[in-house]
Amino acid sequence: MRSTFHGLEVAKRGMFTQQSALYVTGHNIANANTPGYSRQRVNFVQTEPYPPASMNRPQIPGQMGTGVEAGSIERVRESFLDIQYRGENNKLGYWEARAEALKKMEDIMNEPSDSGLSKTMDQFWQSLQDLSVNPENEGARSVVRQRGLAVVETFHYLYDSLSQIKNDLGHEIGVTITEINSLAQQISKINQQISEIEPHGYLPNDLYDERDRLIDELSKLVNVQVEKVPSGGNALKIAEGTYNIYLVDSNGNPILDSNNQKIYLVQGNHTNAFSLPNGIGGDIDGDGVKETPTSDIDNVQIGGVSISITSFPSGKLLGLIESFGYKDSLGNVKGIYPEMINNLDNLAYTFGTVFNAIHKEGYGLNSAAKAPAFFDESTLTVPGAAKNIKLSSAIDDLSNIAASTKQGVSGNGNNALNLASVGKILLSSGTVNLIDVSISLPTSLPLTSGTIQSNYQGWIGKLGVDGQQAERLKNNSEVLWQSVEERRQSVSSVSLDEEMINMIKFQHAYNAAARQITAIDEMLDKIINGMGIVGR
Repeated sequence: MRSTFHGLEVAKRGMFTQQSALYVTGHNIANANTPGYSRQRVNFVQTEPYPPASMNRPQIPGQMGTGVEAGSIERVRESFLDIQYRGENNKLGYWEARAEALKKMEDIMNEPSDSGLSKTMDQFWQSLQDLSVNPENEGARSVVRQRGLAVVETFHYLYDSLSQIKNDLGHEIGVTITEINSLAQQISKINQQISEIEPHGYLPNDLYDERDRLIDELSKLVNVQVEKVPSGGNALKIAEGTYNIYLVDSNGNPILDSNNQKIYLVQGNHTNAFSLPNGIGGDIDGDGVKETPTSDIDNVQIGGVSISITSFPSGKLLGLIESFGYKDSLGNVKGIYPEMINNLDNLAYTFGTVFNAIHKEGYGLNSAAKAPAFFDESTLTVPGAAKNIKLSSAIDDLSNIAASTKQGVSGNGNNALNLASVGKILLSSGTVNLIDVSISLPTSLPLTSGTIQSNYQGWIGKLGVDGQQAERLKNNSEVLWQSVEERRQSVSSVSLDEEMINMIKFQHAYNAAARQITAIDEMLDKIINGMGIVGR
């Protein structure tokens, strides 16, 4: 026989469950603007019907419902969108770092402009042509020296500026590695907390959100994937467990160590720290991990396992390393800034060496001997030519500028014309025939094709193309990232309008359950106080 108080229990369960739903709605509303928060919901579950199937069941027409209960409180999130978001976030981090590095280089090179190296050298060539017209003019000779000094100072400025940005990139690499290691440690601590809560049958939704937020940040710095590990115990089937985080390449394949094992950044509550073998001895946060590079990077270590840069996962860190400089498998130095600095060294060395070779074939003002070198030959070394190149002290005496190709003929300006053509000399030709002069180009020149001008123009053109490509791909990645983020927010973010509707819905359900209790109370009052008094 059914219980007289059956209806009270059903209504009580209804009140408790709707009350829980109202509390969850309030939690959603309170966290509407919390970064990384995913809206939560109560999963309503029907309680076991009465009577259960058994031999001693009461003979009633059928099973009766016993009400509702809150089966679980889970967050609303789509894991597939998380994977998409992290993939686009990783690409965005890489192209942002690369585009920023190239933009800074474009600002330094400042081409085309009236103050770049190309314009400075054009003015130098023009001053030599002017000297050829008036080879005995003191003013024209002074202008040649000053224009030559301007070329030297421009080389110094470009080298120093590029080197400074390269050093800044090194410090940014150190900060990024510190951030990666910090994020990994925070994720491992959250893993520990989750593993202690889930076995009791709870869903630590707020911890899930915080962990996913940290992984989102990590995905921008380095390409990672997540594998879930059950917590065990009485954990619910929908519990997410702890996360192991491992490195993957640009194709999403795991990066493996020498034993063909995945390289993990986080395993449960354990982390493997990033470090640089050629980093500084004591790092910026005092944990003993070498994070800031002091030279071009050979490899990066994680938990003692070395990863070559050629197989390093993409992300902001890789973009910074490719900008700062690294060594490939053959030991060759690669990277945006090292390559441009090397190009400048090659250009300064080739320019100074060829110019000196022609200058020393000419004669100064009223000089019986051939002229000295125009640029100090001790400073023309590769590497370091762009940093060290300077005018020879002999050129302090303007009469030593070799404008003439004829001994004792000071009015001859042919050698000034020869010098003015240095930028257009074809470097692949072994012998160069000029006005009254024939010279053999040194075999040690680092530039062996094209001309000095065409080589420089080619580098600047490549810089412009690379900069445009990086900016375009950064913008494309940003559009895709924004699209995925909007879809993810449409699923997981809090809609105040929706929450207000839910609040009213749960409020009315709560009120209805309370009203039901009132109705049953009146029925019970009639049974208890109104029955058995007939005829009194």
